[in-house]
Amino acid sequence: MKRIITIAGSNSQKSINKRLLNYTSGLLENVEIISIDFNDYVLPIYGVDFETENGIPPAVKRLDRLFDTADGFMISLAEHNGSYAAVFKNTIDWLSRVNMKIWREKPMLLMATSPGARGGATVLESARGYFPYMGANITDTFSLPSFYDHFIEDEINDDNLKEDIYFKVNSFQRSIKS
Repeated sequence: MKRIITIAGSNSQKSINKRLLNYTSGLLENVEIISIDFNDYVLPIYGVDFETENGIPPAVKRLDRLFDTADGFMISLAEHNGSYAAVFKNTIDWLSRVNMKIWREKPMLLMATSPGARGGATVLESARGYFPYMGANITDTFSLPSFYDHFIEDEINDDNLKEDIYFKVNSFQRSIKS
């Protein structure tokens, strides 16, 4: 059975990106979902001086070993001031110190949502350009705009957006089987 690692790029207990990710990963069939919660991997702020004095934190090593087991990644990024949430950026900074190809050249469905009309489009653009340098094989991106208008009772309620995410999840599912 294929293993998919899901990451909501936030440490918020009420993350809307986590809700989108739970919905979307639930559309996959015959896979094992490994959900990463950054609250389970609390890390110091990355700095070369800290690394020199203390080495790589054990939580980073655990995450890196877990990433080795993945057949694919589904990520939904929170957008803070047009960029990644600090917890996400800090985690990938640490992971890159163990293996620069964090994403292992594995298929990735990259998503974002926000309460606003752009739905995290800015952070998606940034990640789409940056993640391939870190070993991401991005199969597609999906932006869910105006989360509270389009995500009711734990599902997407707009037919066009729902059709779009179904298509992208199916494409991702095919990519992890090849």
